[in-house]
Amino acid sequence: MKKLKLISLLLTVFMFTTLSAQEFKYIGAEKCKMCHNKPEKGEQFNKWSAGPHANAMKSLKGAEAQDPKCLKCHSTAGHVDAKAIATLTVAEGVSCETCHGPGSRYKAIPIMKNQAQSIANGLIIPDEKLCRTCHNEESPDFKGFDYAKYSAKIAHPNPLAAK
Repeated sequence: MKKLKLISLLLTVFMFTTLSAQEFKYIGAEKCKMCHNKPEKGEQFNKWSAGPHANAMKSLKGAEAQDPKCLKCHSTAGHVDAKAIATLTVAEGVSCETCHGPGSRYKAIPIMKNQAQSIANGLIIPDEKLCRTCHNEESPDFKGFDYAKYSAKIAHPNPLAAK
């Protein structure tokens, strides 16, 4: 019996380390759009694409669009490891995945319907600390950051999640 428990424990550890070693990939906002642009779900993609995050690259001028110091906050693809990019582009600006994490493993509908599974598969629930990684004194245009005020401006809740 002890041998069976030991084998079971070793298999569990092996499976966990294998799962943890799998890389999360950035899939890009177009993949998110497939599900997150339906009126009944809150049209999150439309809200994002009309907002400042999707248009962050447009605010950069000339050489700024190539400057790693600027790209770290103006483009998801501009600052993540290139090996982690599946279909994300620099032009997307601050994509869904900057705030919510690389979507390759949580994008499946059965996983997305379960928040705990989504989180286990890479979903990030954004908070003030995450926002302040860019919205801080390092930015040359920083004029203060009121998290409650600005997060309300970009809010894009899923009305079905509240049910």
